[in-house]
Amino acid sequence: MNSLFAAKAGKPPPENAAPAAAPNGAPQTPGGDAGANTFMDQLTANPLFTGGIGLILLTGAAQLARKSVTTAATHLRRQMLVTLEIPSTDRSYDWFLHWMSTHQQTQQQQSLLNLPTPAPRTLSSLISRLQPQPRKLAVETKVTQHSSGSFTTDFSLLPGTGRHLINYRGTFLRVERERDAKRVDLQRGTPWEVLTITTLFSARHVFPLLLKEAQELAVRLEEGKTIIYTAWSTEWKPFGKPRRKRGLASVVLARGVKERIVGDVKSFLRSAQWYYDRGIPYRRGYLLYGPPGTGKSSFIQALAGELDYSICLLNLSERGLTDDRLNHLLTKLPERSIALLEDVDAAFGNRRTQSDEDGYQGANVTFSGLLNALDGVASSEERIVIMTTNHPERLDEALVRPGRVDVRAEIGYATVEVVEEMWERFYGRDSIGVEVPAAKTVAIGEAEAEAEVQMEKGELDIEEEIERRKACKKEFVKRLTELGAFKGEGWGIITAALQGLFVYFKGDPERAVLEAEALIPQGVKGEKN
Repeated sequence: MNSLFAAKAGKPPPENAAPAAAPNGAPQTPGGDAGANTFMDQLTANPLFTGGIGLILLTGAAQLARKSVTTAATHLRRQMLVTLEIPSTDRSYDWFLHWMSTHQQTQQQQSLLNLPTPAPRTLSSLISRLQPQPRKLAVETKVTQHSSGSFTTDFSLLPGTGRHLINYRGTFLRVERERDAKRVDLQRGTPWEVLTITTLFSARHVFPLLLKEAQELAVRLEEGKTIIYTAWSTEWKPFGKPRRKRGLASVVLARGVKERIVGDVKSFLRSAQWYYDRGIPYRRGYLLYGPPGTGKSSFIQALAGELDYSICLLNLSERGLTDDRLNHLLTKLPERSIALLEDVDAAFGNRRTQSDEDGYQGANVTFSGLLNALDGVASSEERIVIMTTNHPERLDEALVRPGRVDVRAEIGYATVEVVEEMWERFYGRDSIGVEVPAAKTVAIGEAEAEAEVQMEKGELDIEEEIERRKACKKEFVKRLTELGAFKGEGWGIITAALQGLFVYFKGDPERAVLEAEALIPQGVKGEKN
């Protein structure tokens, strides 16, 4: 009664008063706890709900575990593997491709031999005998045109695009050759390529070894040969196969000319510090002039062989050659190379006009661009430039001034000394008994035919044969003198024609004497007649 009265009066019930019963008879809790507990009890009692929660938890755990494994594997791979990339723009790219091809060919040859070997006793010896064979190959075709007009074709099988596995000194290497058709390698004019070599991190020491081995293989292939480079876009590209080095003794020039140029070049190569100490640009320019066929190009090739240098051919009349490209090419010459500019007099005098059918205007390089490339502010150092011309009188004084042309040398007509020296090369003591019999090529004189028969029978007196050939040499020089070959009257004997005569009449000096008049140019021969 008192409690009811207190409630009506707005007073709180006593602390020990029992809570009012809910309509359904269940005791009430503050904030509706009874309903919440009932809802949660219903959810936990529902098997579909508990199964879904479990499935979500299992899926999350699986994804977390997979991600953890992937992360751990990536980290482990980064820690255990090492990768080397070689782009196609790098010089070692071709070296490694050819080395890999040679390495695999050697493995194939060893496997074909089937030599009996003792059974391996250790795991390392077993691994060293596993030689994976290539499955993807690419062909590299090289066509070489000879002076005779014939062609020689060589095919090389190189690793193709894709993955390859090789065994190098007991270490397995995975080599992947990738090609991006959307990018172009400007040096080659081909799609961009890259080689990726992967191995264990603990075996990373093999990278310098195989690169060094690839370089040594390339050097062996080029040993004793001269590489000829030509301009390809803004880079230098080898032209054909390396050529056999030509000895200086094979080129016969007037007395002192060869020795003077060779001595100057070697002195220049030894004087780098001298140039730097005095602030002089370390470069040297040479001008070789003279009639065509007198041996200018042959001498340059022999000079490159003597110095163990390459030759970079640059045609100033090439279509599309600009001042910037010319300067860039002369700046990026390959190491140990000679820049050769042939026929510089024709570079600016024979340009065609835009009225031609093909609209070609000739090379875009200007005379001032050539001067700046040779001796300008942006011109490179540590280089040798040799220019040749058949008409030195046509060259501008600005082109041949000191600093651009430091040494001039005339490679002129054959002198008496040149003729005699070339005679000894073809008909001297060393040629007796080793030359190709002239009877197989042309008709020979009776005396020479009899000498050949005696030589075959072993009855020929070498000393008598030498004296006979000396007499022929004296007669040959006398005939050329009578014809006016050494008077310097605007014509003379070119060494190319003289060599051609001696090659045609192998082993027949008498016939060469009889045909001496053939060395006279046609125009001069008509005047004499």
